[in-house]
Amino acid sequence: MFKNRYNIVGVMSGTSLDGVDLAHIIFYLKDEKWNFELQEADTIAYDLNWLSTLKKAINYSINELNILDIEYTKLLGKIISDFVIKHNIINIDAVCSHGHTILHQPQNGFTLQIGNLPDIARLCNQNVVCNFRVQDISLGGQGAPLVPIGDKILFSSYDYCLNLGGFSNISFEKDLNRIAFDISPVNTILNFYANKLGFEYDDKGKISKSGNFNQELFDELNNLEYYKKTHPKSLGFEFVQDIVLPLIEKFLIPIESKMHTFTKHIAYQISLGLPQKNTNLLITGGGTLNDFLVEQIQLYLPKIKITIPSKKIIEFKEALIFGLLGVLKLRNEINVLSSVTGAKFDHSSGEIYYFDSTQPF
Repeated sequence: MFKNRYNIVGVMSGTSLDGVDLAHIIFYLKDEKWNFELQEADTIAYDLNWLSTLKKAINYSINELNILDIEYTKLLGKIISDFVIKHNIINIDAVCSHGHTILHQPQNGFTLQIGNLPDIARLCNQNVVCNFRVQDISLGGQGAPLVPIGDKILFSSYDYCLNLGGFSNISFEKDLNRIAFDISPVNTILNFYANKLGFEYDDKGKISKSGNFNQELFDELNNLEYYKKTHPKSLGFEFVQDIVLPLIEKFLIPIESKMHTFTKHIAYQISLGLPQKNTNLLITGGGTLNDFLVEQIQLYLPKIKITIPSKKIIEFKEALIFGLLGVLKLRNEINVLSSVTGAKFDHSSGEIYYFDSTQPF
């Protein structure tokens, strides 16, 4: 018999490279419905060396990736351990960690999230549930997005759940199935150009707003092959590096104008992703703090009611939901939906590594 209350630490590192998000969550069943209490939460920024390494890792050899995986697992283990100690969190059922995506090539049957080695349990002194994407790829799925089951279970009062992170992705119900897919790059592009101007990110979208619109760039972006595909579909940084950035770099216009045009492109593609335009939309993720982007989404979807939740949910919703995925895995319950990823069937994905305090460190 499974219990109905779980003490969890959810851990997420996204493609926007903001850092490692950690959230302490209590999940509990009430009237057969999952509820949550989001408690302490922190984002631990990467130092400059790690930031540079993670940006370059897409081009690493297999041997270099294996070494990186070991070193990143050590880093992540320490970050998790420090978080637990800092907040004096006790009696943890599991740490549920996504790891950090380096390669995502579902079309080639491959995805790699570093930081998911078995040593992670020993390094953070906790039971760990992780490596959620690989099984879905082996079952013919995209391995992404995985967050939509959390939207379905925890945020069902919203017609659409939109996340604005390194990429944008949308989740909604259609014909009694959960549908979800990646829409376009977001902060992977905007942060890249903000960095070129000497900024960590585009604060409230002020840089993008100051630029001018370029119709030709806008049209070429919207004509990319990915946008013509139907779901299930997902994106990795390879799409940014190999396709989107080379396209934008062809245009000899100010960086501010590239960012302005790309922000409009993001909003336009989001508008195309919503079958109904007069319902309600929950927006989370770091991009929610980009006022110019949110304004453009509202401009393209004038009849949509946009809800922006508390800052804690904005910033830690993915860590929260990976915590839920871990709970479902512990219970051997479905945590990945085939209607979302295109896998052969719904399944319970992830690896469970149990911490054994009797083993030498």
